[in-house]
Amino acid sequence: MSDAAAASSFSPAEIEAGRRLFAGDWNFASAASSLASLPAMAVPEIALAGRSNVGKSSLINALTGRKALARTSNTPGRTQELIFFTGASGRLVLVDMPGYGYAAAAKSKIGAWTRLIHDFLRGRATLARVYLLVDARHGLMAADNDILRTLDKAAVSYQIVLTKADRVSAKDLAERRAAVALALARRPAAFPDILATSSQSGAGIPELRAAIARLLHERG
Repeated sequence: MSDAAAASSFSPAEIEAGRRLFAGDWNFASAASSLASLPAMAVPEIALAGRSNVGKSSLINALTGRKALARTSNTPGRTQELIFFTGASGRLVLVDMPGYGYAAAAKSKIGAWTRLIHDFLRGRATLARVYLLVDARHGLMAADNDILRTLDKAAVSYQIVLTKADRVSAKDLAERRAAVALALARRPAAFPDILATSSQSGAGIPELRAAIARLLHERG
């Protein structure tokens, strides 16, 4: 699907619903380093997952219109807990997950983060969807496979979001989107539409907001 086609799949009303969903103040709510410290389940949650340094924190800041709601860093592995954010609407919780793959930390810590990610994905009833962030410059990599298997096994709906789309040409972005779609074709929990975003330019951010608003509407 081209970027133009992706944009046209949302009506102006849905784009506006997405804008309203993320309007107003967003704040840090809690952090959890273990299942025991997770907050009580209430409203639907959207989790952002991906390899270390793929741009999860930057995307959260772009979605919420805040410059420093989620901490960003060039050091992979900085986010070491599940970080929960709540918005003014009270309808949605955003979850920033620890990055997997390479991280500047001890192997024991990386192992603990990985177990926490997988345990959370398997057992969170309020988790409406996982947005799996993939760097548009590289596409799906070996480090993504474990998370994909966990999501499929747990029947957790997930959707791929290509990040840093401004750093590749339109031709390369289209090829990356097609390659990811082909890789997901036989994965049962994968949502078929692939979104492309840039936290720097803002491209794709209204569409991602609209996709989340549509999901909440469909959940009732």
